[in-house]
Amino acid sequence: MTLHARQRTIARSVKCTGMGVHSGKNVNMTIRPAPANHGIKFVRTDLPGHPEIPAHFNRVVDTSLATVIGFNGCIVSTIEHLMASFAGLSIDNAVVELDAYEVPIMDGSAGPFTDAIRSAGIKEQNGPRCFFMINAPIELTDGVRSVAIYPDTDFRITCTIDFDHPLVRRQTVTFEMDEDGFATDVSRARTFGFFHEVEYLKRFGFARGGSLENAVVIGSDGVMNGGGLRYEDEFVRHKLLDCIGDFSLLGMPMLGHVVTHRSGHAFNHAFLEKFFASKTAWETRTIHNAAYWKTPRPARPDRGASRPGLSSASV
Repeated sequence: MTLHARQRTIARSVKCTGMGVHSGKNVNMTIRPAPANHGIKFVRTDLPGHPEIPAHFNRVVDTSLATVIGFNGCIVSTIEHLMASFAGLSIDNAVVELDAYEVPIMDGSAGPFTDAIRSAGIKEQNGPRCFFMINAPIELTDGVRSVAIYPDTDFRITCTIDFDHPLVRRQTVTFEMDEDGFATDVSRARTFGFFHEVEYLKRFGFARGGSLENAVVIGSDGVMNGGGLRYEDEFVRHKLLDCIGDFSLLGMPMLGHVVTHRSGHAFNHAFLEKFFASKTAWETRTIHNAAYWKTPRPARPDRGASRPGLSSASV
């Protein structure tokens, strides 16, 4: 993992146009550079006064179908894929302007956003980059679901899914945050759903913009998309992508090993609330003190060997 000592933003503005997966309406989105210490903020250009909403977990207002942030009656929905791109490319500061309430779904992955940001270029800024350094485990469990974070010298995520479907079943992936690895191995993994669930959502007015062009749809006989899967374990890689986007809502990158099992947006958000309340388990640090960062950190005992990039297993 490359630890950037200074904050970063995009070098120039870039535009993305697409459809909202739930609204079914066209959305024009512009990502603009922002100064140091600005963070990621969304701006609704279609509303009077152009209200803005910080991309922070304490602004999350709904997690039922996507991650939705809101403030003073204004919302922005389905931010997780774009937020994953910012986190995966170590972008700390940006303004995201939208002329609708929903981030465009594009092809159902973070790939188009990642490509757009990389094409715009990334600019290093004067402000130091701060990290959450994990000093003690933080764990949240509810039945078969769990999310935890353990001390580590890098930021990595181990994500496990388990579905009662022969095409999915149990899949696990571990990813150590790396910009090139994120772009190649994670960002292109698409959102997925089961055909009967998609039909149910459409019947009740959701997923109006959903199609085989922006989601992997699983039928009784297999994947219904003509091109098949982009990765053999695309399902768990997309859940990993969602986790990266959701955890970025802490507002600063983390150094620790996140381990999730059958989690989703709602449970990820519940974990972020517990994380922030567990102030004795972490501290904030810059990386200017090189000697400190070379000191070995305690790691999760059963983590096993690790390497940069991504490794996975399916059962």
